[in-house]
Amino acid sequence: MTLPFPIADVTPEEAERGRILFAGETEFVKGVVAMDGLPPADRLEICFAGRSNVGKSSLINALTGRKGLARASNTPGRTQEINFFTCGDQTYLVDLPGYGFANAPVKVVEKWQRLLKAYLSGRQTLRRAFVLIDARHGVKSVDEDILTLLDQSAVTFQAVLTKVDKVKAADLDKILAQVRAALSRHPAAFPELLLTSSEKGVGIETLRAVIARLDYSVSGHA
Repeated sequence: MTLPFPIADVTPEEAERGRILFAGETEFVKGVVAMDGLPPADRLEICFAGRSNVGKSSLINALTGRKGLARASNTPGRTQEINFFTCGDQTYLVDLPGYGFANAPVKVVEKWQRLLKAYLSGRQTLRRAFVLIDARHGVKSVDEDILTLLDQSAVTFQAVLTKVDKVKAADLDKILAQVRAALSRHPAAFPELLLTSSEKGVGIETLRAVIARLDYSVSGHA
């Protein structure tokens, strides 16, 4: 069955919960280059994945309201570690290494891929992966690799389209159709889409609310 993948919608109550969650301190914990360096698995984790230059660092900065929290760079492959940030008292935001870069040495790429696979397969506290897709291009073949890996790892993922302000409405409809068709082939895909622009602030409130929804369910309220 083909899932409809509607645009995510949140209630005012959920939006307020998201605002409160991200109004607190967000602190960098550590950058991890090997599985034995991971912090204790003592809280909910949500991670952000995306090909290089999709706007991952900018989105994390927009979510947290801290411009320099995640390092944004025009150089593909700048994020070479799994970076952990606290969000509230019981959640980690996890910034995964960008994938699909062409300028990094082959051995470095292989090392990152091994770390990525090990993390996604072996982190029991990982509740959801947010996979960033450039709204100008849709799902590319390099994205399919990570989506398949998430399927295999049984990690629920939700697609987040970035840079929607750069796309005309008519073109966005075509991209959404392409993304929905691609996601329908992946059993681990969560059946809602998120549309964002870090530059314009589009969708940031909704994404905060979706993350807070996960946090709220884990804390025993729902």
